[in-house]
Amino acid sequence: MPLNLTKPLCFFDLETTGINITTDRIVEISILKVYPNGNKESKTWLVNPEMPIPAEVSAIHGITDDKVANEPTFKQLATEINNMIKDADLAGFNSNRFDIPLLAEEMLRADMDFDMKSRLAIDVQTIFHKMEQRTLSAAYKFYCDKTLENAHTAAADTLATYEVLEAQVERYEDLENNAKFLAEFSSRKRFADFAGFIAFNKEGQEVFSFGKHKGKLVTDVLETEPGYFGWLLNADFPLYTKKVLTAIKLRAFNNKLD
Repeated sequence: MPLNLTKPLCFFDLETTGINITTDRIVEISILKVYPNGNKESKTWLVNPEMPIPAEVSAIHGITDDKVANEPTFKQLATEINNMIKDADLAGFNSNRFDIPLLAEEMLRADMDFDMKSRLAIDVQTIFHKMEQRTLSAAYKFYCDKTLENAHTAAADTLATYEVLEAQVERYEDLENNAKFLAEFSSRKRFADFAGFIAFNKEGQEVFSFGKHKGKLVTDVLETEPGYFGWLLNADFPLYTKKVLTAIKLRAFNNKLD
C-alpha cells in the first residue's frame, strides 16, 4: 500500500563511531526521499568522522578508518544533506532515540540550524515493537517475507525500513495512512529535546527529567538557581538540549517583558 503523504518523507539510517549521541560521529548516512506522488530519490554518503572508528564498531558495519580517510567531513556535507531533508518529515528505525538526535548534533556542530518543530518523525521500530516486538531483520521477514541481505549497511537498512512501513500500513487497519498519525503512534514519552533531559508534564510544560531538579519546571529552576543554567551549558550535554534550554530561558525572559 503506497504511503499517503502530504509532504516528502525522508527515510534515513546512520552508521556511526558508536552509540553516544554527544561524542560519537557519523561515518555513513543514507537517505531515501519519498514524495507524495510516489517518486523516490536516494543518496548515500561516506563521512570522515575526524576521529578513530573503534575496531569493534567497524566489525559491525564494515567501515574502517582507511575507508573514510579521504571522504568529506560532515561539515562539508551538511548543506547538501540539509537541502535534501529540509522540506520533509523524517522516518527511520529507532530514529527518534538515536538517528535524529545524532543527526541534530552533527548539524549543530556544522553551524547548520536543525529543528523538528515544523516536521514529523516516524519511528518504524516503535510501531514494530508495539505490534510485534522484534528486530529489523525479523520485521523485514515478517512483513515483507524477504531476507535482509547486507544488514548493517545504511542503504540496505534504509530501503528495508521503507518497505516495512509500507507493509505495516497495509497490514494493520488501526494504522492510519498519513504521516501525522504514524508519527504520533511511533512516539514515546514526549520530550522537548531529543536526548530526553527535558520532558513535558501533563500540562505541556517543560520539566527536568534527571538530577536533583527532576520533575521541576525548567523555568522555575532557571529563575531561582540561575547558576544551574550556566552549568548546563558548560557541561557535557547534547548541543540540541542546550539549544532547547536557551530557547526556554529566552521565552521566559520575553514573557516577563510582556
